[in-house]
Amino acid sequence: MISRFGKIHTSLFMKKNDAKTGERGNKMRSLSFRTLLTVVISCLALGVTALIIGLGLYRSALNDQYIRHAFDIAVFAHQSATRGSADTVGLAGDVMRIYRSLSPEQRSKVGTEEYLGYFSEVNTGKGSAYDILMHMLDTFIKSGEVDDVYLAMYDRETNALVYMVDPQEKDRFMTGEWETVEAEETEIFLSWNGKGLLYHNSVTEKYGWLCTAGMPVRDPNGEVCGFILVDLTTNPIRNELISFALRMTLALLLVTALISLLLVIFMRRNIVAPVNALAGAAAAYVQDKKNGSAASDHFSALDIRSSTEIENLCHTMADMERDLAEHEETVKKAAAEKERILTELNLATQIQEDALPHVFPPFPDRKEFSLYAAMDPAREVGGDFYDFFLVDEDHLAIVIADVSGKGVPAALFMMVSKAILENNAMTGRSPGEILASVNETICANNQTQMFVTTWLGILEISTGRVTAANAGHEYPAVCRAGGRFELIKNRHGLVIGGMEGIRYTEFEMFLRRGDKLFLYTDGVPEATNGSHELFGTKRMLSALNSHANGSPQDILKGVRECVDSFVGGAEQFDDLTMLCLEYKGPSNNTP
Repeated sequence: MISRFGKIHTSLFMKKNDAKTGERGNKMRSLSFRTLLTVVISCLALGVTALIIGLGLYRSALNDQYIRHAFDIAVFAHQSATRGSADTVGLAGDVMRIYRSLSPEQRSKVGTEEYLGYFSEVNTGKGSAYDILMHMLDTFIKSGEVDDVYLAMYDRETNALVYMVDPQEKDRFMTGEWETVEAEETEIFLSWNGKGLLYHNSVTEKYGWLCTAGMPVRDPNGEVCGFILVDLTTNPIRNELISFALRMTLALLLVTALISLLLVIFMRRNIVAPVNALAGAAAAYVQDKKNGSAASDHFSALDIRSSTEIENLCHTMADMERDLAEHEETVKKAAAEKERILTELNLATQIQEDALPHVFPPFPDRKEFSLYAAMDPAREVGGDFYDFFLVDEDHLAIVIADVSGKGVPAALFMMVSKAILENNAMTGRSPGEILASVNETICANNQTQMFVTTWLGILEISTGRVTAANAGHEYPAVCRAGGRFELIKNRHGLVIGGMEGIRYTEFEMFLRRGDKLFLYTDGVPEATNGSHELFGTKRMLSALNSHANGSPQDILKGVRECVDSFVGGAEQFDDLTMLCLEYKGPSNNTP
């Protein structure tokens, strides 16, 4: 049976494995492709990061270079303006004196002829300081190294840059004209302490990104009266950056392609090929198992020497294959043994069932009573038993018992106890004498220290008198005709097999026509549900009374349904045995 189960399990596994393999083949890409994709993405991500950082550093370096160049020209132009024949200080002083004397309304007229008339007293004729500076500063512009070189002054109060000399031919600012500048730029230039480079970067409509560098012109008192300023657009930096980015991108693509090629070759040789070999060995293992082959060298035959975790995996898989082969052999032996035990248990179950009365009605010719019994073991075989038999034509013996323990040992002890008890009962002794004799016999050979609780009653059919003895068993329940079931609490004796020399007290009760006697083992009141709650005697009596008007078979069926409903899906804890007798009176009596 187990080998058949093993084949079924293996077949199901193969089908699932084939289905999964096909599904993976449709949905998953090869390891080589995934490796290539990972390498390309990683290289591109690293390259883009390096490109961004490189562009930032390169731009910063170019910007510093432009600032240094503009400042150097400003220094050189400042030296030429202040050391030459031009009265730069005087020119600057005259222009700023006039500018500061103007009202806001007058300043607002900048760019008009009227506004320029305010500065008509400034000498701009040939040979004047203005003329000399115009020609001198123009030479710097014509050199092409800068966009504009001019003399101007920042005014903190109006936040304006006032032009004095501007040689730029296009969009030239005339003497005294001004434009609004950022307050930050004004503060940078007016607050310069002579350390570092004096410059300011801004964005203008005319030049775009513009660097303005300068040097202050100071009067004899050391006060700043103007600035030699140099404008240098940084737009060429953008062109340089674009060219740099293109070169870097091309290099990045070439390096990525080279690294990807080398890494894919490496991956195929050291990872993909070994993994494919392992996959092939696994597929061959599955196929051989499907075909029933006992081969166990699928993984050990692989020659994987990568000195990596894959080689360790190959060795582990080989060990696993050998262990599985050994385990399968062990499982087959265990399965065969289990099959043998199950066969024997099934046979024992059948023997036990055959040993108990199981044909109902048991005495179809006897109309004085009706009887029904049932035993449901918790395992394949149980330790509970019931029995009933005619001692003679007027006496019916009724027995119900519960052996300590469960399973095969309890079943064997039950069979022995049942045979001894029946043999003693057929001698015609009273119930107390029968139980005492059975106890002596069992105690004499009870090496396992097992015991059995027993209730034995002998019904005198002609009168309805029941003489009974109880060896530690559950109290019987009696229902008088038209009444309700109630427990009959008599004196218990010690269990059979517990101690030698025990005597058992007998008691009598009379059954009248329509009375019912219910016997049971502790499996009924001790039935347990999923909450570990016992069914209990009260629920048992309630179940009995719900079916008190039925036949003995109906009563047992109703009690069992109540027990099953209470227990639910919980596992059966103990053997469950019940017997019910209905006394109908002697056949020659009238109701």
